[in-house]
Amino acid sequence: MTDRETESTPAGSRLRRVALDIRPLRVSRDYRLVWSGLLISEIGWQFTLGAVFVQTTAMTHSAAAVGLTGLVWVGALFAGSVFGGSVLDAWDRRRLLIAAQLGFMAGSGLLLTGAVAARPTLWIVYSGVAIVAASSAIDGPTRSAMTPRLVGKALLPSALALNQVIWNGTALVGPAIAAIVIHRFGVAWAYGIDLATYFAMLAAALLIAPMPPTRSDEQATAPGWRAVREGLVYLRGSRLLQSTFVIDLIAMIFGMPRALFTFLIVSQFHRSPATVGLLFSAPAVGALVGAVSSGWATHVRRQGEAVLLAVAAWGAAVAAFGLVGSNLWLALAMLAIAGWADVISAIYRSTILQLAVPDNLRGRLSGIHILVVTGGPRLGDFEAGLVARVVSPWFSVVSGGAACIVGAAIVAFGYPELRRYRADAGG
Repeated sequence: MTDRETESTPAGSRLRRVALDIRPLRVSRDYRLVWSGLLISEIGWQFTLGAVFVQTTAMTHSAAAVGLTGLVWVGALFAGSVFGGSVLDAWDRRRLLIAAQLGFMAGSGLLLTGAVAARPTLWIVYSGVAIVAASSAIDGPTRSAMTPRLVGKALLPSALALNQVIWNGTALVGPAIAAIVIHRFGVAWAYGIDLATYFAMLAAALLIAPMPPTRSDEQATAPGWRAVREGLVYLRGSRLLQSTFVIDLIAMIFGMPRALFTFLIVSQFHRSPATVGLLFSAPAVGALVGAVSSGWATHVRRQGEAVLLAVAAWGAAVAAFGLVGSNLWLALAMLAIAGWADVISAIYRSTILQLAVPDNLRGRLSGIHILVVTGGPRLGDFEAGLVARVVSPWFSVVSGGAACIVGAAIVAFGYPELRRYRADAGG
């Protein structure tokens, strides 16, 4: 049977509905470079993410101290986002991408220096985390704003799906490998590996073509506080966009209790600390499955309701993770379901953002989006650690999942714009 005959069969038709579109990698050299660099550097970031939790746990034996890394991240991310909002739509995005990689390398280098010191101090860990967070406030929005010009509007959804594969694929593989490296060789090796991987994205940024603002963008956008204010004013006038940010914050702040994984793996599941990578990787299993089989998602028209349902499913799965007792494999299954729900929510929220925001504001609104998407989980780290210290890790997990379900219901009634949103109706 030929390929054409296979595609004409019912099975072939169903496959096309879910298959991942890799055309952006074939048609755009620069997107291929950026995508490949992101793949390598994201694997390295998973090493640092796990190492920070493990090192802070070993130094303090305090869930609150581990959770505080999240608060430090959010503070630095906010500061970086304020600066980023002033330049993202006005400066050459290739140069911004290069600068972000140098910032990542500085933060990772500081963490490495602290790890190899005879008596490392906690402030070095927090400082390194802050530098990485501030750099991510430039890196993420810059890549997001570059993508439409790298692949064109027609292939933009496919490029976004390919990016989701990277984030969830590396979140699946990275923590498991990182846990082994950290357990056998120590956190210094993890930080060193992360530092080395940033050279891949730096090389990609140096090889792609310059991407200065278009003439119309230069006329409309000047760097500085005025540019930040324009983005905030637009967001204030769009309750639809506000709703997507609010519901994601609810899900991330009260949802995934990853700051507690290093404690739960021992206290609840009675396993070796070396197996903590299983907990970090499990959500990515479901998320990766959701990303690579997301073709069906393009046929859903009631996308606002899909976001609400996905966040409610996320909360239910997280709560179930806390209720399974010491059954590790059932707990991993619940985390995988949570990851699947999260990526479905992310697909629709990103789609709504792309359709609702004008091109000349996309860099700044992408910056706010990155602040929410990456800052929310760090606030969640702080919230989970604080509640665990006041009550217990078990209560922190279960109450957080329940809060996500309640929060989704509140958003559904408080923001009817999201509940009523249809894909064919636009922003």
